[in-house]
Amino acid sequence: MGAESSPAGGHDALRAAVVVAALGVVFGDIGTSPIYTIQTVFNPADPHPVPVETANVYGVVSLVFWSVTLIVTLTYVTLVMRVGNRGQGGIMALITLLRRNGGGPGRRRAVVLAALGVFGAALFFGDSMITPAISVLSAIEGVKVVQPGFAHLVVPITAVIIVLLFLFQRQGTATVGRFFGPVMIVWFVAIGACGVSGIYQNPEILRAVSPTYAFSFLAGNFEVAFYSLAAIVLAVTGAEALYADMGHFGRRAIARGWLALVFPACLLSYFGQGALILGDQSKISSPFFLLTPDWARLPMVVLATAATVIASQAVITGAYSVASQAAQLGYLPRLRIAHTSVSTIGQIYVPWINWLLMVSVLTLVFAFRSSAALAYAYGMAVVVTITITTLIFFYLARVRFHTPLWLVLTGGGLLLAVDLLFLAANLTKLLHGAWLPLLIGLTAFAVMTTWQRGRAVVTRERQQAEGPLREFVAGLHDQSPPLTRVPGTAVFLNRGKETAPLALRANVEHNHVLHEHVLILSIETENVPYVPDRERIEVDDLGFRRDGILYVSARYGYIETPNVPAALALIHPEQTEGVLTFDDASYFLSKIELVRGDLPTMAGWRKRLFIATSYVTADAAEYFSLPRERTVIMGSRIAV
Repeated sequence: MGAESSPAGGHDALRAAVVVAALGVVFGDIGTSPIYTIQTVFNPADPHPVPVETANVYGVVSLVFWSVTLIVTLTYVTLVMRVGNRGQGGIMALITLLRRNGGGPGRRRAVVLAALGVFGAALFFGDSMITPAISVLSAIEGVKVVQPGFAHLVVPITAVIIVLLFLFQRQGTATVGRFFGPVMIVWFVAIGACGVSGIYQNPEILRAVSPTYAFSFLAGNFEVAFYSLAAIVLAVTGAEALYADMGHFGRRAIARGWLALVFPACLLSYFGQGALILGDQSKISSPFFLLTPDWARLPMVVLATAATVIASQAVITGAYSVASQAAQLGYLPRLRIAHTSVSTIGQIYVPWINWLLMVSVLTLVFAFRSSAALAYAYGMAVVVTITITTLIFFYLARVRFHTPLWLVLTGGGLLLAVDLLFLAANLTKLLHGAWLPLLIGLTAFAVMTTWQRGRAVVTRERQQAEGPLREFVAGLHDQSPPLTRVPGTAVFLNRGKETAPLALRANVEHNHVLHEHVLILSIETENVPYVPDRERIEVDDLGFRRDGILYVSARYGYIETPNVPAALALIHPEQTEGVLTFDDASYFLSKIELVRGDLPTMAGWRKRLFIATSYVTADAAEYFSLPRERTVIMGSRIAV
């Protein structure tokens, strides 16, 4: 018995550790929503204020309860998280699944949904800008409850914290990541305990669990209730993070963390705040912090600040992941990526995205200056992404998993109706901040789709300039006199197997030499997150044996960063035509200069945007981990 119980105990401890780690990364965003959700609903400065009446308090709390239950627990945890791309989640994973299942008569629908998915990914960048601003602002605003005289310090303190947060990103989260989970556990226990104390003072609030209160609020006072949905949706902010981080922690760990701790703690806080307002309507100004005992308010502000920083950290690293995956799938240029952990491949740092986000977040903090002013901008980003995710999920449920049509129409129709109701409510806030995430999303969407289109144009022009690879290699054998072969190994990076590298063609035509061993290497990105080393390399002699020219394909997942020397080291000697040495190998890159052309390949503004976007492309030698002292770059010009 003892021998059998030890492995089980170790396995349980491992699962518990994963759940704790997930608590520190996945739930920061949704777990800090109680700070500002109820406060925003009853904000008297709202253009469509909700009167603080007993029936409305019951209705709002009931709507919050059932919104979180339907959208987070049912839609995401129970349904959407069952669909992944080899364990990976998030909207980019849904796009790859759409690509894979986009053939046949439903191809047009799949293309439209994929475009919506790209727009959802674009909106995530807006979410990544708004989350740090509203989260940290809402936490620091607790200072006004503790000491009203410090209200003027809220914005400066927030700005300092945000600057420090982004400066820290280059160090990565591996060092402090182990502390995130325990901090969030303390946070959820604390907000849950405060909620219990509020409920104890006014237990009648528990009647709001009944959906009749939500329906009565909507049906009896629809105009007020409808506008309140624009703030109630804040309770589900961060739902997409549960799905996006599924690949790091697994569905079970996230589901257990949500059901065992996060869900009940958040609900207790919402019900406690509702009970507090029922007892004293004057406390609508900051019900979250006023729910805390006087002696604990300053510690709660400190804890809330830590929790919101963790929430911001999670969404920032999420932006890095989305940008990296988008670049791998051809929606963004190649970006410089630094891995900040030797054990966790998902922990990456993307400098260009980091500084863009920092400037954007600081701009939002100084422009809006309060969490209430940012609330409607935040809600729009959240609800659009949720609606797109739900729509794509039910489409895939039908075409990929063959779910009965009646079930898709019934279940999907109900959940989409909820999402669309929230979306319609947020549209009424367009002039009050909701335009911001849409503008950010449309801008990012234009950049991503323009890059994808321009990349296709450049690829086509480049193929014409390079010519067929096999025909070029055959021509090398027919040259008279034969080319001079110089000692050593040359690696020419290429975009595929069909065409000859421009650098190789230029080297032959202008220098009239060829290395003894020539490897034409292409990096292929698969629609899967990871490719194991045993499947990484494929070698082809291009139809000519013993000529020293080989084509090598290195396959990578869309989350991985290519490392050319490491990939070449995986080539088995039996696959080569002689002994290859890479210690002194030369690497050749083809650099393309883009200029505007006269052909109607794209609209004029798209051409300018494409060329401007190309300037942020990461240095190829650094991106592919090439030894710079042995890398040769040869240029060419292509008109778009």
